[in-house]
Amino acid sequence: MTYAASLPTLIQEWAMTSTQAGLVQASFSAGFAISLFITSWLADHVGARRMFVWFCWLGAVTALGFALFARSFEQALWLYGLVGFAQGGSYTPAIMLVAQQLPPARRGAGVGWVLAGMSAGYVGSISLSQGLIAIFDYRIAFLACALGTVVGAVLGTLAVARIANRIAGPPVAVRRATWVKDRRALLLTVGYIGHCWELFGMWAWAPAFLVASLGHRFAPGAVGLGIGIAVALHLSAFVASITMGEASDRYGRRAVLLALAAVGALCSFGFGWSGALPASLLLVFAALYGFAALGDSSVLSAAMSEAVPADYLGRALAVRSILGIGVGAVAPAAFGVVLDLSAPGQGWGWAFALMGVGGVVATVCAALLPTASPRAGKPPSPS
Repeated sequence: MTYAASLPTLIQEWAMTSTQAGLVQASFSAGFAISLFITSWLADHVGARRMFVWFCWLGAVTALGFALFARSFEQALWLYGLVGFAQGGSYTPAIMLVAQQLPPARRGAGVGWVLAGMSAGYVGSISLSQGLIAIFDYRIAFLACALGTVVGAVLGTLAVARIANRIAGPPVAVRRATWVKDRRALLLTVGYIGHCWELFGMWAWAPAFLVASLGHRFAPGAVGLGIGIAVALHLSAFVASITMGEASDRYGRRAVLLALAAVGALCSFGFGWSGALPASLLLVFAALYGFAALGDSSVLSAAMSEAVPADYLGRALAVRSILGIGVGAVAPAAFGVVLDLSAPGQGWGWAFALMGVGGVVATVCAALLPTASPRAGKPPSPS
């Protein structure tokens, strides 16, 4: 989130158009998607634990490289793509490790805690970036946040030190054909595509929108504004990851997915038109948006782990990732294009509404999920 938090400053420092700014974020998402596809597939063959540790450390190296060498649009375009590739490599293996360690009745909450950790990092990243930009400049902000990935690599390595590195057994053709054709797996994959489109666009541009809407109401460089934005967007997502994963364990994946997707879509269609709201109300709106947009991430992952056989989970997540995050990678750039082409005062509204299309897709897919999807305390039905 360091780049997103620094975006208003970087647009000026690097003389970028909104389209170029969106392309840099899109390069991160594209690298993330490619990495998820490769590492998710390989995790079945070399083990999720091994892939997780490797990419934790690669993520630290690439984040430091971005902090030290990204000084223009052209440099950031490929350096941020490398950061996305490295960070994506630890995401799916982490989810697979949770699926290996926890039964279905606790899996939604377990995946929720992993994603809550991500949201906590986003809060720290945005808050630290805004504070350091106000006192120093974006270069110091980049470096400070990159050092956080080194701490993450150390903690990640320690966290999995006593977990066995499991490798999937020989593939079975009948089971492969079954999970590919499973209706739940298909709907969850398409729903994930819509989820990623909405989420990646919102993540990239919501901080900039809030700065544009609220910046003139605060003193120049006010640290409190950055902290308020971080708390609104990502502390709410932290709470959503924990509570919604557990809620899906208790009330069923479909019900929670349907509610969150519908609320997220409504937020997308209204958020960009809300810049004139009082600061407190706008931040509350942002908190609701952040809650709904990320709240279904853990539920989608937990549901997918139950919809396919364990031997094919890595491969199923790989296909889902390259499709979902691949489409999501385009969203920030599409958002920037709408901003550049829209009439003054209308760009934010139309751009966020375009993200809402993904929310509509996710809502429809959730509504079509079979009602007999796995519930808390019950084993998943045969795929």
